[in-house]
Amino acid sequence: MRISTAQFYFQNGLQMSNKQSVLNEQSEYLASGKRVLTAKDDAVAYSALAGYKNELSNIEKYQRNITQAENRNNYQEVAFSNTTDILNELKDLFIQANNGAYDDVDLAAIAQQATNSLQQVLDIANSQDETGGYIFAGFQIDKKPFSIQPDNSVNYQGDNGVRELQIAKNVMVDTNTAGDKAFGKVANNIGDFSATYNTNTSGIYLEHAVISSPGSFDTSSGAGYPTPYNVAFASETDLTVTDADGDVMFTTAAYTPGQVISLPNGVEVQINGNPLPGDDIDLLPQENISIFDTMKGVIDWLNTDSSPVSAEQHQVDYDTILGQLNKALEHISSQRAEVGIRLQLVDRQKNNHLDTELYLNSSRSKIEDLDFSKAISEFEQSQMALQAAQQTFTQIQNLSLFNYI
Repeated sequence: MRISTAQFYFQNGLQMSNKQSVLNEQSEYLASGKRVLTAKDDAVAYSALAGYKNELSNIEKYQRNITQAENRNNYQEVAFSNTTDILNELKDLFIQANNGAYDDVDLAAIAQQATNSLQQVLDIANSQDETGGYIFAGFQIDKKPFSIQPDNSVNYQGDNGVRELQIAKNVMVDTNTAGDKAFGKVANNIGDFSATYNTNTSGIYLEHAVISSPGSFDTSSGAGYPTPYNVAFASETDLTVTDADGDVMFTTAAYTPGQVISLPNGVEVQINGNPLPGDDIDLLPQENISIFDTMKGVIDWLNTDSSPVSAEQHQVDYDTILGQLNKALEHISSQRAEVGIRLQLVDRQKNNHLDTELYLNSSRSKIEDLDFSKAISEFEQSQMALQAAQQTFTQIQNLSLFNYI
């Protein structure tokens, strides 16, 4: 068979080109360390790898959210811890101030310390994260949530929004506590009402006033939920309770100290102490008392003269404020516990992702990773085949009739 020069060059060029292409592909496998680079390498394996890579990509996103959620909740945990320390110090000062040995100058100095404590808690409540957003502002992260007034009262300008981050396919975690919940919604230690003592010569005090039967409570009068009441003693045993409209809700001529007064609309009231004629108390609806209001109460009490007009009422006020201060400490501990539960969830999910990531990478490696010893051997064989083809072509193309003469 006769072979033309053009055909000879074409066939040998094609052969060397194919061998060079195979060598280039093997070089890519060796450089990447991967056995499967495209679907043509192994269609089934390539499809499985796409699933593994998608799962690993999701885990990477979740881990970023976990880091952010962990940081945000750590900020809150530190804030609540510091608030607890400040409130405990304030409680100690308040207890010391009630020993009767301090004069007005001493009480004024303690009041200044209490004012400093209020400012410290205010600064904590207005804490910002690393991005400059206010931690306790709800959704209003660009607006300072708490502002203090000249009378030491504190207003909240944030909202009750709670931000969330997804840290797993079906797992969300809160990343903030709204300021009104964190510092404002502290349960009233007395119940659903607070007491304003119009006249209190005996030192009686409101033990508790609660809506014991919410289903029985009547709001049809439009006075809101609940309505104010007035408790008046005409004598040590004559008691009358009226509502905001002046209607008599309860009356007795045989009152005994500490008895539970059950009003017809599901409200229970208990007053301790031995009343005197003329003692008069207003019960005002107040389900929650903010930490700042309690601290303000401490400051106001300390700023009262060491010889108050009514020593009995002064002591009643002290006991009420101290009870609410303890309630504030319980509340902050509860908020801190909630943050701790979130951090546990985040930590648990982080470990789950690490375990899943390890499994996915191991499975992916079994499918995708290259057997280097086998690949290098095949590469060297292909390299030798290419070199042999090149040398053969070089020798053959130089042959002519003169080699046989």
